[in-house]
Parts: sequence; C-alpha cells; structure tokens
Amino acid sequence: MMKLEVLLEPAEEGGYTVTCPMLKGCVSEGDNREEALANIQEAIKLYLRAVKKEEEILVDQKQGAELLTVAVDD
Repeated sequence: MMKLEVLLEPAEEGGYTVTCPMLKGCVSEGDNREEALANIQEAIKLYLRAVKKEEEILVDQKQGAELLTVAVDD
C-alpha cells in the first residue's frame, strides 16, 4: 500500500479541493471532506495507472530496455 500526502482546502464556492503535491496536476474535489478524499484516492489511482502505461510504451519503443522496480531506503 502506497501512502501519499494530500492537501485538503476549502473551496471558495463551497466544498473542498484536494491535491496531491507529489503528483503534479493530480487534483480533485468534493462537496464534503469524505467525498473529496474518496475522489482524490480515485484520481491518484488513475494518475498512477496512466504513468505506468506511459512507462510501458516508452520501454516498448526502446530495444533492449527493461522496466525494473528497485527499493530505496528512506
């Protein structure tokens, strides 16, 4: 399970806007806190899926390239 920080802010027009600073452009909103948080979770999933697909396309275009996962200590 990945954990990411999000920034939850009251929106001027009501409800909340929520962003994920680690994922540029990943933004969502909701009428209340719970809805906004549920929406950003879905937005993050879709964002990460799109990034993974983009990486796979780039690797497919490069002969001999490998997409690997490495662990990094904090």
